[in-house]
Amino acid sequence: MVKETERAERSSTRTQTFEGAGPEMGTAVLLRELVAHLRQSRTQLREEWARRITEAQLLTAMNKDEIFAEATAVYDQYVEALETGTFEALQAYARSLSERIIPRGVETHEVVGIVLLLRDVLARSLFAKYQTDFTKLNRILDAYEPAANRIANTVAVGFVQERERVIRQQQEAIRELSTPVLQVRERLLILPIIGVIDPHRARQLTEQLLRGIRTNRAKVVVIDITGVAAMDATVANHLVQTVEASRLLGATVIVTGLSPEIAQTLVTIGVELGKMNTVGDLQGGIEQAERLLGYKVVPIAAATATT
Repeated sequence: MVKETERAERSSTRTQTFEGAGPEMGTAVLLRELVAHLRQSRTQLREEWARRITEAQLLTAMNKDEIFAEATAVYDQYVEALETGTFEALQAYARSLSERIIPRGVETHEVVGIVLLLRDVLARSLFAKYQTDFTKLNRILDAYEPAANRIANTVAVGFVQERERVIRQQQEAIRELSTPVLQVRERLLILPIIGVIDPHRARQLTEQLLRGIRTNRAKVVVIDITGVAAMDATVANHLVQTVEASRLLGATVIVTGLSPEIAQTLVTIGVELGKMNTVGDLQGGIEQAERLLGYKVVPIAAATATT
């Protein structure tokens, strides 16, 4: 009798151990059942989701056919992520989707909104399927919600990262357009600077100028700062460093358009103005640059008379 009791206790212990190790296996089984349901109901659920997107006035930059096509692709990626537990394919698709829709003006809240709508559509489907078995419904939701949260986070983060990349590219393009390095003559470059110069823009100016000097094999550069109203000590020091770096590349720098305020800043920080080649205005700077390059400026009348 004692031995039978011991065997029963050992059997009970094994059962408890299996059940204790079972939640992960149970979750996997539940997710498989969930995935099977989502695949079986694919047509109905994606149509419902696309309809809800339109009703919520999300993705308004896209027409209904485009919304349905993207909804279908996202739905399939969503189900695959639930099935495999891996998110690489979903991340790649999220980046691809973002590249397509960001240029069309789709905002972050719209992307987050459509993912949350899909989650709601799927949850409602689960409630309808398991409404007579609340115990199983709770287990299904316990298995589904962590995966759904991670999927939503993956899509949202992918969109935000792509949006930030696009913004950085646009900012870079704007900066380059606002500070063009212009070749006006062989070996002569002009860098007209307009607006506020912060340390980041100052570094970019230096990089653009040095790249232009090397590419064009420039010997003289005219930096015109007529359009710069003010300059703090940090940026003024950076200007001096730019002049020195250009000199190391074999180019002479002429700075034109110094305002009294900027000149005072240069004096205050202890810049030896004798080391800087400065000219009052851009026209004078170009004329001096041409003389340094060996060009002779002849008035039109004099040239005509000579010929």
